[in-house]
Amino acid sequence: MNASATNYPDLPAILETIRAASALPEGHRQAFQIQGSGSHDFYGERLDGAKLETRGLHGILQYEPSELVITVAAGTSLIELENVLAEEGQCLPFEPPRFQVLQNAGQATVGGMVAAGLSGPARASVGSVRDYVLGLRFINGRAEHLTFGGQVMKNVAGYDVSRLLAGSWGTLGLITEVSLKVLPLAPAEAFLMCQLPQAQALDLLHRWGGQPLPLNASCWVKDTTQVDAPEMLFLRLRGATAAVEAAKLRMSQDVALLKSQLLAQPAEAAADWTLCRDQRLPFFTEPASSPELGLWRLSVPQTAPVLQLPESAGSPLIEWHGGQRWVWAPLSAAAALRHIAQSVGGQATLFKRPQQASAAALVSAAVFTPLDPVQQRIQQALKNEFDPFNIFGPRRLNAHF
Repeated sequence: MNASATNYPDLPAILETIRAASALPEGHRQAFQIQGSGSHDFYGERLDGAKLETRGLHGILQYEPSELVITVAAGTSLIELENVLAEEGQCLPFEPPRFQVLQNAGQATVGGMVAAGLSGPARASVGSVRDYVLGLRFINGRAEHLTFGGQVMKNVAGYDVSRLLAGSWGTLGLITEVSLKVLPLAPAEAFLMCQLPQAQALDLLHRWGGQPLPLNASCWVKDTTQVDAPEMLFLRLRGATAAVEAAKLRMSQDVALLKSQLLAQPAEAAADWTLCRDQRLPFFTEPASSPELGLWRLSVPQTAPVLQLPESAGSPLIEWHGGQRWVWAPLSAAAALRHIAQSVGGQATLFKRPQQASAAALVSAAVFTPLDPVQQRIQQALKNEFDPFNIFGPRRLNAHF
């Protein structure tokens, strides 16, 4: 099935718009900001150009539940896709975040999901968005509608361009359709929570990471909305029933040694993990009352120790078994945060800007950790190849081009 949307441009109209822009002489070309729902507009250096809507590209184009493959038009609602999969007992195991699920329920799109390349709490256990992209079609800066990959893993040969588009944030081309690998819902699920300081929580996660356990997701956080709030480690197990039951007993014994073991209520815990996925936990919403703070994403090795954060930074929220650490801090802490992340082999990204920040402060605290010269040349070469006229998201990933 392939439903049409009358309020948004369809494929021929999009192709013609891009073709007309690419044909103009330099200095007169129209730049575009590719947009499905706008749920990811907060991210990046700058949003330049006219909006180029993708929601006219709508529908489930092909779905073979027995083959665990689905092909979807890029403007299709992410929630619509997940509902179709749920009817067949299947899912997107990497749990892409849906940032506007409250304000614009159902509007986050599949194209935006792939272009952003962001994954949810299960990322460390099941893989990232690009690991599930089998193939896609997209329009490059020359207005060529190209196809890469296919609907099976063996179709990938040569340069894996379909996965290169995952995480490109609409700067290399406009994705029109995607073929995704999906998985059955796990037959069993269990939740654990325990009161632990950060160092002990990380030690446990490191220990469990070397064992054959169905540890699907983890989250350590201190509730900053309460005085003397406890530091809590939340765990989610998913897998075969026997494996989950055995792991639950084994892991409960580990934390019981610290006299802080507590089983979570399944229904309440499942709802909290959904909030974590969509960044609607109190950790992500409470700092809204402090408009000078930005949300920083520290990507570090899972084995990284407790980070000695600047005094101006708050207590972190830690996901991915230690590999992803969220921190609220002012722009003035940018250099310190980047130095701390780099010292353990990671990097720091300004994920959400402060609500109140001067233009000069935003320039001085770049969104992304600066690339080394080799990485910069590679990024520029890819941009030149796929978007030679620089019409897709100029300056979104690099303020200089």
